[in-house]
Order: sequence, then C-alpha cells, then structure tokens
Amino acid sequence: MRHPDTAYAGNTWHFLAGHGEQESAIACLIREAQEEAGLSIAAEDVEFVHAVHILDAPGTVPRMELVFRARAWSGEPRVLEPDKCADWGWWPADALPEPTVAYTRAAIDGIRHGRLYTAMGWT
Repeated sequence: MRHPDTAYAGNTWHFLAGHGEQESAIACLIREAQEEAGLSIAAEDVEFVHAVHILDAPGTVPRMELVFRARAWSGEPRVLEPDKCADWGWWPADALPEPTVAYTRAAIDGIRHGRLYTAMGWT
C-alpha cells in the first residue's frame, strides 16, 4: 500500500517498483527490493515477464514499465521506506485488492494471459 502522502499513487496498492540509477533494470530491481522491502534477490533468479508502455495524456512523456518475476528471494517483506510504503500484502493474481495501480493490474493481467506487452493510453 503506497503511503497516502507519497508523490505517486497514494493509498493505492502497487507492486515493488523503482527508478533506475545508472544501472541495469535487473540491478535496479535487486537494489529496490533490498531498500524498500529488505528482500535479497540474486540476478540469476530474475526473469523478465512484461512491459507496459503508458501514455497518461496526449503531449505527456510516455513511460515504459518493465516487470520482472523473482523466482526466489530471501527475507520477509518489511516496510523500510515508511514515507513511501505503508504496508505489504499478498493476494491471488485473480483477486487483487482495490484500489490497485492501473498499470500494475494491467501487467498482472498480461502475465496471467501469456502476453509480454501492454499499451495503455495510446490511440
């Protein structure tokens, strides 16, 4: 659950995510999992599963969200950035809580249906 005062998607459920800092996407995932939730993930346990290409509104800068699956990790999720995250939870993919970030829901739906790519907001 995103913290209510965070800049993005306050009071909304979202999977672990972050922004790259001059690093590969997998290195970013490993760093963010450790920083945000205290999880240790090895690069060889990560696989790409989906991309969501988002245009929020005409004229805005599009975003590309890359989604990875960790086949294994160590640690139990903990809230380590309470200014950004209020809680962690687990749900079946077909029973996500409300509200869930739209691109999170779209990515999980795409993964469940065997698609690697979803476009949102494009005409």
